[in-house]
Amino acid sequence: MHPGTTAPDGFIQALIDALGPASVGVGDAIEARHKSDWSGAPAVRPLALLRPTDTQGVATALRLCHAHRVPVVPQGGLTGLVGGAMPQTGAVALCLERMNALQPSDPGSATLTLQAGVTLQAAQEAAAAAGLLLGVDLGARGSCQIGGNLATNAGGNGVLQFGMMREQLLGLEVVLADGTVLDMMRPMIKNNTGYDLKQWFVGSEGTLGIITRAILRLHPAQRAKVSALVALPDYASAVRLLRLLQSNFPGALAAFELMWEDFFTTSLQWSQTASPFGQTYPFAVLAEVTGNDEAALAGSLQAVLAQAMDQGLVLDAVLAQTQAQARALWRIREASAEFPVQMDPVNFDISLPIEVIGEFADACIEALSQRWPGHRSLRFGHLGDGNLHLTTDARSLGHADAAEQVSHELQALVYELLASRGGSISAEHGIGLHKKPYLHLSRSPSELAVMRAIKQALDPLNLLNPGKVFDLHPESTKVPA
Repeated sequence: MHPGTTAPDGFIQALIDALGPASVGVGDAIEARHKSDWSGAPAVRPLALLRPTDTQGVATALRLCHAHRVPVVPQGGLTGLVGGAMPQTGAVALCLERMNALQPSDPGSATLTLQAGVTLQAAQEAAAAAGLLLGVDLGARGSCQIGGNLATNAGGNGVLQFGMMREQLLGLEVVLADGTVLDMMRPMIKNNTGYDLKQWFVGSEGTLGIITRAILRLHPAQRAKVSALVALPDYASAVRLLRLLQSNFPGALAAFELMWEDFFTTSLQWSQTASPFGQTYPFAVLAEVTGNDEAALAGSLQAVLAQAMDQGLVLDAVLAQTQAQARALWRIREASAEFPVQMDPVNFDISLPIEVIGEFADACIEALSQRWPGHRSLRFGHLGDGNLHLTTDARSLGHADAAEQVSHELQALVYELLASRGGSISAEHGIGLHKKPYLHLSRSPSELAVMRAIKQALDPLNLLNPGKVFDLHPESTKVPA
């Protein structure tokens, strides 16, 4: 069955009979939030909304969908920004939020076993209750779910120390398109027994299988953290400061958030907050180090920053004396949460080799200024992992009557500049629908052919999240004119 067609005879009733009325919603019973996600794409009502509570329910649902050739769109917390969880007409939406059970964390094994619908915040709290730490943190922690975090290989805060979601994974359970349950729930770090199949599903955005359970590794929780806001003269100094902090605090540099002057000044304007510095600087970095002795940590960080100032890397610095002051510094960086309110944002979540980020960011601004004089663009990034965020206010580009066309032109411009420097069009948000036309700029034809072969092998009927990431037939993916 293809999206847009009607349900096969008896299909909805078969779902109700197998899963129970409480697990199947149709028509007006489908809540509005399941018709879209945070990407802003127009709402679509799915054929049905399925809400299983366990792996067997997911397997049963997929077996029925497979038998009736009905596509399935998995939905987690719906916090994605690229349309990966957008439903389709004629497809069922599979909501995992009722699969929210977790086992108490075991301090001895330093692992956490949980269902895919557990929110990231609930997982973090379970780890903290055992005196441990989950290595991934996102601003959407209260809504996003572990299954979605794995399916998109989420990054966010903590990547510098602990890596992305892929690095937190020890065991996984997945249901394939035909309802086969793939049990890979083995909590060992060392397990060289052929292909590491569980990693095929991390970052696959629900196109290869539905993640139902996981075993995550946990880390010792640091008892102290110290934050500092640092002013810098240029991008090269930011890279040198990063390496200096990493060498002086090995494994303890938790954050290194770089803000260009355009972002920093705009953040202060939005919050009507005075700058912690006495003047404006080209760059500011929010750095955070962790350890067990806060006083010793603060003293060490102050000494390193003084050394950097003597070397001309640092022009000014503010060291948070309390956690309240640290939160105030972090609010400057977290102004990105205001983008949808203050702007009509076109967001770029991209990554490049660290040494070329500064030049690339300047090249983007120059190219945008030539094409759209007076554009409003803001830049910040998680410099330690090569992740740059560029956001342009679409309202500053004019042509309100052709906003979609302008957005496509803007994306093509930025992504072409990115491709020429060997960058990735997606650092941590995935591909979904929105970035699909540009995937070929970051993946070679041979890579795409292998990806399609894997999809064909695991989902030959193309029923799992069809049309997301890439199309099975490459000629059907075209860059918007």
